[in-house]
Amino acid sequence: MTSIFSRPAGALLGVGGVVGLGLFVVAPAFSESVPDAGVLEGLHAASAEEVHVEVLTRGQTFGGILNRAELSPTEQQSLLLAFREQANPARMRDGTEIVLRRVRGEATLRGIDVAINADELVRLERDAFGWRSTTVETPVWSDTIMVAGTITSDLWSAVVRNPALNEMPVGDRARVIDLMDRVFQWQLDFSRQIQRGDTYRLAFERQVRPDGTMRTGRILAAELVNRDTPLHAVWFDLHDDGVGGYYDLEGESLRRAFLRAPLEYRRISSAFNMNRFHPILNERRPHIGVDYAAATGTPVMATADGVVTVRGVQGGYGNLVEIRHANGFMTRYAHLNGFASGIRVGGRVAQGQIIGYVGMTGLATGPHLHYEMHRSGRPVDPLNVDIPAGDPIPVEARERWAAELQTRFALVERLPAAADLRRAEARTDEAGEAPARGDIDEN
Repeated sequence: MTSIFSRPAGALLGVGGVVGLGLFVVAPAFSESVPDAGVLEGLHAASAEEVHVEVLTRGQTFGGILNRAELSPTEQQSLLLAFREQANPARMRDGTEIVLRRVRGEATLRGIDVAINADELVRLERDAFGWRSTTVETPVWSDTIMVAGTITSDLWSAVVRNPALNEMPVGDRARVIDLMDRVFQWQLDFSRQIQRGDTYRLAFERQVRPDGTMRTGRILAAELVNRDTPLHAVWFDLHDDGVGGYYDLEGESLRRAFLRAPLEYRRISSAFNMNRFHPILNERRPHIGVDYAAATGTPVMATADGVVTVRGVQGGYGNLVEIRHANGFMTRYAHLNGFASGIRVGGRVAQGQIIGYVGMTGLATGPHLHYEMHRSGRPVDPLNVDIPAGDPIPVEARERWAAELQTRFALVERLPAAADLRRAEARTDEAGEAPARGDIDEN
């Protein structure tokens, strides 16, 4: 390598002399004037393929659309057999797009594309033996979004109405809240502990479909300042398997033995109270759990790993799932509308696994989940119990963790800090203008 940079200057000059001589000899052969070839008009060629889009409406079938496409019964049968290799035509929903493709000017159908969901389509094409089918995945591109805001009314408004996310569909903005909830679910109950004046900063990556919707998303790093206490989270793939987990800035795991709540973003309708007035029985009796108001059918998660000990109707509890956990803990999930597939007595469940769905069976005045936690046979308040933490970053992974921590949290630090966000909010309020970031008044 040294010889390259220490090549004698004379050698370089010699090469330059040869090049200069070549230019001197060849240059006179060119004419001084360059002929003008003119500008050609743009040529627009029609596509070799014609497409016709059908949208499945109520009462229509895939077979009916094939009929209108003037396919013979034999061809229809061959095409449906090929389609069934990838999907069930009986489960095609209203609104499904079916694209019929033909060579321009020809009546014969060349191929069909059926969008079976947002991420996949079934492509049907002719071959020497009739029709063949393949599943084509919708292409996506990845990006990283950084956003910060102050909570002046509620978390939902602060995120969904944040101008920095205006280009995202509303449904995807709501999913960002779910991502935040999952990250901090062991440290904070979003339905009870978030308050006005709290701030957030986060960086998340997402996979985006051609229509702008998000296929998947993951928070890379986040800061949530709750009642002047900063909470931090940084994603780290400890086992390099794509699963990963979240850790604070010291490398301590955010995961706990139990989730803070068995539902995603929710509202508490009744707290733990040993002297509550029962709305149906009209008498005072202990309420040894927490009620979460949610729509019928909302998925209910097991808050910790364990074994199912009860699954069925249990008096005023209605449909109930009871799970036994390690270290003397037990949890109950009551008033369920139904049970998730595979939930049975004696079966094991994992933390976060769906075990049932919100309902109003048993003694319930409306759809909600009644959730209890018991320790050593005695009821405890799930919102105030001390739950042990998970394992920190091991010594052998500390060097890699430090490098990734610096890179990921640097994204968050590029955003305005809590004090800056609050000052900006205060100046906006004094000016009587609409908030600059993320929030509107409750009225």
